[in-house]
Amino acid sequence: MPVRKRLQFFPIVNGAVFVVICLTMIAPIVHLAAVSFSSPLYANAKLVTFWPKGFNIEVYKTIFGMDTMWRSMGNSIVITVVGTLIALAFTSTLAYSLSRPQMKGRKWVLRGIIVTFVFSAPLIPNYLLVRGLGMENTLWALMVPGALGAFNVVIMKTFFQGISSEMFDAAKIDGCSELGSFARIAIPLSMPVIATIALFHAVGQWNSYFSALIFIRSKELMPMQVVLRSLVVEEQANNMASSSEVATLLTPEMLKAGITLFATAPILIVYPFLQKYFVKGAMVGSLKE
Repeated sequence: MPVRKRLQFFPIVNGAVFVVICLTMIAPIVHLAAVSFSSPLYANAKLVTFWPKGFNIEVYKTIFGMDTMWRSMGNSIVITVVGTLIALAFTSTLAYSLSRPQMKGRKWVLRGIIVTFVFSAPLIPNYLLVRGLGMENTLWALMVPGALGAFNVVIMKTFFQGISSEMFDAAKIDGCSELGSFARIAIPLSMPVIATIALFHAVGQWNSYFSALIFIRSKELMPMQVVLRSLVVEEQANNMASSSEVATLLTPEMLKAGITLFATAPILIVYPFLQKYFVKGAMVGSLKE
């Protein structure tokens, strides 16, 4: 095959492969939506694929009427939003400090951060530290300990180092301090990588449940994923679906599908607004002057 025809054929194959990959990711969500909106008769017989059979919205009436769902949703939103802001504050300030050549001992600090790639804190010392700081059974235990990630620090440090040094020199000549250079130059020029790290951290915070199982005791402070796990994994959905009030209106499979979509919807809604910055941030370092 001539080289020109191969070059024209590659985008078609590449596009087809990515379409197949996208369909494999979208298909489970479509299937869950179809099951949640179907009649209990078809859902229980597992006859629903990608389109509802016997349209039914009783699942979402049940979910929206559960105080536990809304309380856990509120906890997850607080943990995700506040935890992401804390992570961005810690990561950006540390990364900017490590990117400045005048910082003494920055190489040793960076080496210590890189060590955490290989050796992470064990569970018991981590728990004792959180308890010693008085954060046990509080939402702070789910936001502060994991706020600073070595990978995010290295990525943001690399981005800061890519900013032209002449801009910082000009800011110093104009009398701008390091804090001013950080706030007025580094942060505005780093919005793509900040949005990317924010998205990664927010998704991780939203999907995390293990830390809540370790540090949280009060049911009022449980995040959404812990409630979802208790309903899906621990078979509490079966007990709810078999109750006398909803037994004829939904099945455990329908309830699990609806709750899963309910827990996933906020991330699906937020992502399109960050997609532009995410694409830019994902290409950090791909272009050189």
